[in-house]
Amino acid sequence: MRYDTHTKVHPVGPAGDALPTPSTEIVATRQRVSGAEVFLRSLQAEGVTVVFGHPGGAVIKVYDEMARIDPDFLHVLVRHEQGGTHAAEGYAKATGKVGTVLVTSGPGATNTVTGIADAYMDSVPIVVFTGQVPTGLIGNDAFQECDAVGVTRSITKHSYLVRDVNDLARTVKEAYHIARTGRPGPVLVDLPKDVLLDTAPFRYPESVSIRGYSVPRMGRPDKVARAARMIAESKRPVFYVGGGAINSGASEKLREIAQRARIPVTTTLHGLGAFPEDDPLSLRMLGMHGTWWANQAIQHCDTIIAVGARFDDRVTGKLDSWAPHASVIHIEIDQSCISKNVFADCAILGDAKAVLEQLDPLIQRKDTDAWLAEIDAWRQECPLIYDVDEKLRAQYVIECLRNKTGGDAVVLTDVGQHQMWTAQYFRFLHPRTHITSGGLGTMGFGMPASMGAAFGLREAGSDRPVVCISGDGGFVMNAQELSVAAAHKLPIKIAVINNRFLGMVRQWQELFHAERYSHTDLSDTNPDFVRLAEACNCVGLRATNNEEAVNIIDEAWKVDDRPVVMDFQVAKEEMVFPMVPAGAATGDMITKRIVPNSFV
Repeated sequence: MRYDTHTKVHPVGPAGDALPTPSTEIVATRQRVSGAEVFLRSLQAEGVTVVFGHPGGAVIKVYDEMARIDPDFLHVLVRHEQGGTHAAEGYAKATGKVGTVLVTSGPGATNTVTGIADAYMDSVPIVVFTGQVPTGLIGNDAFQECDAVGVTRSITKHSYLVRDVNDLARTVKEAYHIARTGRPGPVLVDLPKDVLLDTAPFRYPESVSIRGYSVPRMGRPDKVARAARMIAESKRPVFYVGGGAINSGASEKLREIAQRARIPVTTTLHGLGAFPEDDPLSLRMLGMHGTWWANQAIQHCDTIIAVGARFDDRVTGKLDSWAPHASVIHIEIDQSCISKNVFADCAILGDAKAVLEQLDPLIQRKDTDAWLAEIDAWRQECPLIYDVDEKLRAQYVIECLRNKTGGDAVVLTDVGQHQMWTAQYFRFLHPRTHITSGGLGTMGFGMPASMGAAFGLREAGSDRPVVCISGDGGFVMNAQELSVAAAHKLPIKIAVINNRFLGMVRQWQELFHAERYSHTDLSDTNPDFVRLAEACNCVGLRATNNEEAVNIIDEAWKVDDRPVVMDFQVAKEEMVFPMVPAGAATGDMITKRIVPNSFV
């Protein structure tokens, strides 16, 4: 086999940045190669460096060729396909690159569905390659057949069923282009077994042209000018920032504008890190478990500048009562999100970074002293606090982890109470340092996603620690990936906030269901997390009080060749406050255990 290489120009992304693609293109000459080799060479040409996968019959030819030609990417053999998909998400969120998954047909494909849905809800760029039965058997209920395209149609940005080996390289190129551009998201490519066995010359396209698919970048100048006038005329403005600001690389420009104009900034769960939370202008997170002062600011502001956010229900609560005095400027790359939930008085379709760069020269310093003083009064009225006593509290553990890292860590969480406490107490300073499952709320996300993030940081040469904060309920859902992380010597620090309950469900049962704790007690089924860690060739540590918590965190940071699982046995009755009950108005936050009668 002979391959020629030539220099390849990097394509430009929607924000004007060079996308992470290889510097050379591999072009086959004369000889025909198997579809499986075409596939592997396409991944190489695309610049893929890590693949999370699990072999099976439908993709066995790919793994055979992998052993034969030894492609220059790392294949990580995961222990469950859902874990592999979450790992690809963690890799993508930590690096800004596209995550890659390779699984077999049937159950291999269906096991990725939760991860694909999670990536779709949270705008994470991944490409999932699924094996499929031979094209002649599709529709015949063949062994391990599943209509992967049909199953995932509503949870992918786009999907392909490759029927001709000659289309394979182009399809791979298009899949990565679609996943990373515009509003990022998952793309699925279904690979029939006979296509992988068939032969064709290998040629990877230099560019992509997809009819009907275009990516907006710059906002309309008249819209940008109108937004600037609205901001200039406002007395109580607020930046409301979502994950789209991080996806587009808009954090630095956002900070420049906010600081110059003296406009406070609040973020969504996925926007954490887009604006440094040690800045006096930071209101931190808003919404259901956001800060009192952020939600009060939204309820009393006169102008909302929404950047890369979609006004989801966990932010707005009761829609007709949300931000009743505010005009809305919405900067958004996805047309379908504009005025979907909240009407935009000034809608700017475009990339967040590019639009903020257009706005930048039009925004001057504002006199917001009175407005900021009002917000500070709310901050003093209801600060984030928790009980300090002989019991080990989850909030204390999170603050200890924050102190240990100085905020300079990549933190991944699972889903539940610990997720909200992390959002409230960790105080994020940088983009891509907070990674979680938001839209789908997937328990079991944290551990495999932290593994993916660790691979991405290792690849980038970063020495930032990777910290996974998980609940005891969610951790066991994908704990099988511990052994994979150990095999690759990933020094992940895993904090299991162990209250022996499904904590968030228990909280709702206590507040809204007369303390009927139905099937949320995990005391009889939880494993010994220290022994579980040791069984997976990891280090296991346990803390039951404040002193032990500090000590085991110090011990964990001495380990640099494998994951460390820290079992923090915390108070089980602790609840997350403040809280906006589902369907309630943002202004009706619960700040302690006393619940308004209207919510019972």
